[in-house]
Amino acid sequence: MNPIQSVMITGANAGLGREAARQLAGQKGVEKILLACRNKAKAEAAKAALEAETGRDIFEIVLMDVSKPDSVRAAVATLQTPVDAVILNAGGSGGRTSNQLTDAGVTEIYAMNMLGHVVLVEELLARQLVTSTLLYAGSEAARGIPKMGMPVPDLPNTDIAAFTAIINGSRFAADADPTETYGYIKLLGVLWMGAMARQHPHLRFVTMSPGGTTGTNGFDDMSFVKRLMFKHIGGLLMPLFGMMHSVETGAKRYVDGLFNPKFESGRFYASAKEVPTGQVIDQVKLRPDLADTEAQDNAHKAIQQFA
Repeated sequence: MNPIQSVMITGANAGLGREAARQLAGQKGVEKILLACRNKAKAEAAKAALEAETGRDIFEIVLMDVSKPDSVRAAVATLQTPVDAVILNAGGSGGRTSNQLTDAGVTEIYAMNMLGHVVLVEELLARQLVTSTLLYAGSEAARGIPKMGMPVPDLPNTDIAAFTAIINGSRFAADADPTETYGYIKLLGVLWMGAMARQHPHLRFVTMSPGGTTGTNGFDDMSFVKRLMFKHIGGLLMPLFGMMHSVETGAKRYVDGLFNPKFESGRFYASAKEVPTGQVIDQVKLRPDLADTEAQDNAHKAIQQFA
């Protein structure tokens, strides 16, 4: 594996992505950080702030909307040199239109969390533009967080059709709660990364949950009531009960996932406890089915139908 000197981060203008960029600037050996953002003005503001905070002129902007495959392909086409690592961080709940279909035939919430990242990885691989590590932002929602109203994703069938139904939303009711569908999509991402790790053994594919973090923008596109509960009220109360931690702690999980060799390729790392905070462990200890290679391959094949 090449040493990590350059890193691309999607969703880098705020929250976890921005904080990860700040922490990486202090990491020994890192000489370039690409801020992949969909909004130019917000990206420029983040770049200026990061330069002021870190005292380093190593940040570059790549305009990219990960919910739109054409935007991702256009962004990759502008890259002149490979990056060593990528943090696939951008995502969200999809808001009130989370279950509506995009032109690609996938739900809005899937497009935000998976579609563009899959296209980004495939484009980087095809052009030999990534040399070391790809880290996908997982979530404890992939195994369920009942204490926070996120049910355990149930997969009695792991054939291609079952995964396709998650991607195009046909598994769920039209008014399905995005906190439920989000968990299934994050589980799909875990399985996809497992398949990619076996297909590309010269690279590391690590899924790392940042945990439940305060001060992020992941709740901004929820309905008013859920935004009030999760971001404002929950953001104040949940840390008191050990159910959320700081954005600095969440971003440090990303950095550790990139640089600590104990985090193995093809594995999903998240909290050991029933809540999304605390010690990080390999989630196969809690859900052995995450290591099912047939399920991983079927998830990958379902995803490829839309990528």
